[in-house]
Amino acid sequence: MITPQNILRHELIGLNVQVTKALNPLSKNIQGTVIDETQQTILIRTKNGDKKLLKQLATFEFDLKKARVEVQGSALIGRPWERIKK
Repeated sequence: MITPQNILRHELIGLNVQVTKALNPLSKNIQGTVIDETQQTILIRTKNGDKKLLKQLATFEFDLKKARVEVQGSALIGRPWERIKK
């Protein structure tokens, strides 16, 4: 089960997400579902199409059903399968 305490060690694909802070003002408030991620980027499916964002330039709020958790994008940098092993 994904919790605010262990979100960094879990798969993000499939989670609902909103960008709460971003260096690029056009990226702020993007919301949708995570459909892919790489070492440096996260791909979000929105109503207006897919948006690829650099992790280090944004802060994300993930909906965990029972809780919402805000995560600095810099904490997500790394290969997803390596981050999960930590």
